[in-house]
Amino acid sequence: VQLQACGGGLVQAGGSLRLSCAASGSTFSSYDMGWYRQAPGKQRELVAAISRGSGGSTDYADSVKGRFTISRDNAKNTVYLQMNSLKSEDTAVYYCNIGRQYISGTYYASVHWGQGTLVTVSS
Repeated sequence: VQLQACGGGLVQAGGSLRLSCAASGSTFSSYDMGWYRQAPGKQRELVAAISRGSGGSTDYADSVKGRFTISRDNAKNTVYLQMNSLKSEDTAVYYCNIGRQYISGTYYASVHWGQGTLVTVSS
């Protein structure tokens, strides 16, 4: 499976961006999906996760709750991350991932990663 992420860029604080991650293959709806980010000098962290199928379950890092929304369109094999009210601390490379397991609100990443898309928030 290949993942192609896009949508990053430079935005002012308070602005919005929408990231997209398109997956190859025909079984996208069977995948739990997640968005991670990695800021310079920091570890990669989970930002948001969405369950397979209709995406009825979602979870967010505390730092982005109320500002970011993860969603999916199975017809387009794509998962999105809508980011609003962006802050300078949201600056990072954002990666999409296919979940190995997502149960009881805990998401476990698989080895399938997108190439990353850079989000830079200027203050």
